[in-house]
Formats: sequence, C-alpha cells, structure tokens
Amino acid sequence: MLTLACAPVTNAMFALVDCNNFYVSCERVFAPHLEGRPVVVLSNNDGCLIARSREAKMLGLKMGEPYHLVRPLLEQHQVHVFSSNYALYGDMSRRVVQVLSRFTVGVEVYSIDEAFLDFRGLRLLQPDLLAYGTEVKDTVTRDTGIPTCVGIAPTKTLAKLANRLAGKHGTKGVLVLGTPAAWQEALAQTAVEDIWGIGRRYARKLHGLDIRTGAALAALPEAWLRRHLGGVVGQRLWRELHGQPCQEWNPAEWDDDDQLQSNATSRHSVTCTRSFGRPQHDPAVLAEALATFAAKAAEKLRRHGLAAHLVTVILGTDKYAPLAGPKTHTAVVSLSTASQDVRELTRAALRGLRQLRRPGVAYHRAGVLFSGLEPAGQVQLGLFAGSAADQQRRQQLMGALDNLNASFGRQTVRLAAAGVSKTADGQPKPPTWTGRSAHRSPLYTTDWDDLWQLG
Repeated sequence: MLTLACAPVTNAMFALVDCNNFYVSCERVFAPHLEGRPVVVLSNNDGCLIARSREAKMLGLKMGEPYHLVRPLLEQHQVHVFSSNYALYGDMSRRVVQVLSRFTVGVEVYSIDEAFLDFRGLRLLQPDLLAYGTEVKDTVTRDTGIPTCVGIAPTKTLAKLANRLAGKHGTKGVLVLGTPAAWQEALAQTAVEDIWGIGRRYARKLHGLDIRTGAALAALPEAWLRRHLGGVVGQRLWRELHGQPCQEWNPAEWDDDDQLQSNATSRHSVTCTRSFGRPQHDPAVLAEALATFAAKAAEKLRRHGLAAHLVTVILGTDKYAPLAGPKTHTAVVSLSTASQDVRELTRAALRGLRQLRRPGVAYHRAGVLFSGLEPAGQVQLGLFAGSAADQQRRQQLMGALDNLNASFGRQTVRLAAAGVSKTADGQPKPPTWTGRSAHRSPLYTTDWDDLWQLG
C-alpha cells in the first residue's frame, strides 16, 4: 500500500478527477440494469470498440478491435452494445464539470472525461485533502451517476500519477501524494512509459538506458532531462516530478447561460468529420454532407467567440483498399477576412469540394477543419470586405440562428445546402450519407422527445 498523506508539503495542490469508463458509465446512468454486466461502446459508423466496461475487459475485448470481428464473441457472452452518442456524453461531461466547480474556483477541463481542480490555498480551509477528495468523488456520483477516481498531488504530473494509482492503492478511489516519500513510492511502482509526458519515442530511449521506472527517471539530474528529453520540456517534467508546479493552468469558463466554455486562446482549430454509412460518389450528397459539417463546426466557432481564416476540406477513400496512393485528400481555401458566418464558411467548403472531388471515386468519409483562428471581435478587415457595420449585422444574424437552434433543436434552422428532405409525414429525413448507428441510445438530456422516463 502507498503511504497516504493528508497534509501537503506546499500550498500548491492539484486534483485530477477521471471518470471511470466514461462512455459506458453515461449509458449505465439511464440503464442501471446494466451495472455489473459487460458493456461496450462503438466508434462512429459502428466501426470499432472505443469504450469497455470492466466486465468487458475481463472477457479479453481490446480497445480499437473492429466490431465485425468481435461480434461473435459479444453475442456469445451477451455483451450489451451501444453506438456512440456524443451529444449525451458531452452533456454528461458538462454536468460533471458543473459539480466539480462547486469545490474550487479553478477547474481545467483536460478531456471529455478528465478535469484538473486547483486546490492551491486550500491548506487552511481543507487540511484533510483525502476527506475532501472523497467528498468530491461522492458528490459527482450522487449528482450525475458517474463514478470517478481522484488523485491529489502538488503538481499536475503527480496528480495524474496519483489518479492512475487511486483505483488500486487509494482509499475508495482517492489517493493523495502529499509528501516526497509518498510520491517517490508511487514513482517506484510506475513504469516510465506511464509517466505523463513520456511518449513512445522517449520510452524506447529510456528503456535502452535501463531507466524503467518513474523513480529512476526522477533520480536523474535535472540537466540530464533537459539535454535528453526535449530541452525545457524535460526540465519542466523533472521539476514536476519533484513537486514543483510548472505546467500551465488553463481554467474553463462559464458563460451567462451557465454553458461551459473552453479557453479560446489554447484552441488552434475547429473540426467536424464523419464516416459515411456507405461509400458516396454523388457530388450532391457530398455537398450536403460538407455543408452539414461546416454548419456544426461554425456553431462551435461562434460558441468560442472565434473566426477562421482557413477552411480545409477533407475527403477519404477506403483506407483498406489495396490500391496505392494516399487515402486522405485535402484542399485548403483561404478567406480574405476571418469569418464565423456559416454562409461564408459553407461557400468556402463547397469550393474546396469542387477542387478536390474526382468523378467516379467513392468516398468513405469527409470533414471540414477551420484554422487560422482569431477572436471574432478583433477581426482584421480586408480591403474589399464589408464595413464594420456589415460585420456586426452578420454576427447578429448568426446569433439569432444559434438562439433559434438552441430553443427548437440543433439544425432546425439551417442552410438549404445542408439538405431539406422530409418523410411523407413531414419529419426530417435522415441523409443518405449518415453513418451506421444501429445501437445508439436516445438523447436523454438534450432532446425533449428523448427525455428519460421511468418504468
């Protein structure tokens, strides 16, 4: 057992809260009868396994295994299968972060299922960090239904380490590494490749030098890590392993509508890509798909208060085909003035599609990527661009569009280029390019028609 410490040696303490088997846990919140049973979640287009419950892992199911290959095994062991439901997972992630924000003024969202908490200054208010971490964990489970592990330490790197070990060596899934002796013991039990910041290339290099544990890495001189592990990056890692915080802190922000906003300054691009349910070669179908992706990515741009200079169109052919040549093709369209207007961005995306598409070629996936980002309110106008008043009217129009879609459902109001087909009873008709999603659960928390009902 690792030594648990409740009193930190410095005022700087960070917690990493990691949701356990997050996608599976989100599904189990609304299907509690699946607790204790094997469950897997599939990727876009029902391609491969991207999440597994503990019971599914015990059956030998591996991350990334193609669904069609393991399907007999899934059926044999009655494994429950879900298609990915990212709208649900994103909303559940937001709810988890909302709960975490009650415990500290600083929350940094690291990924959809992980967040750092800033516990600096809590030494006097919360001297027992083990008890406080347990309260965080229990509150998240009570209020969202999502189980977590919590690791607490003086640096983000050590907090990552504590979280990794919390399930096996912690107290009810919570582990505090508050003294040098505690984190040295933890480092001694951790393979060097499992230290945050050590990738495959560095791991091979360190193994070649017979440096195999985190403790052996931390025992090296600071100058050695600077010289051999990426200069200042290696130096920061050495200091983090010795309890000296060096990693940047990028807290999440909440807007006036209590919506989570990431730090826009750290975002370099916005993208939306999808695999098709079946290969597509019809230019009209490809244009409809690209217009839909552009609208989704543009909405994300506006949500973060950004505008884009560059629009990259992506088309992918069958990556398993024996034919030589690249399987992913891109075209970049430059805008004279950075924009977040879905009309301009869609026109640029369709222009890129016309440049890129080859007649008779079947495409399996497509997407758009917006880059060259800058704050929307500080856009540098081009020589022939509209006036500042025109730009303001465009922003107001896009704001009205977003408000309508927020009130009545995403894509309720959209460009005709994104498709307007309807069924005989007047309901929106699923596009022909839609990916396979045979096992998707309802949108329990984001669609009125899919609200969860007891019984």
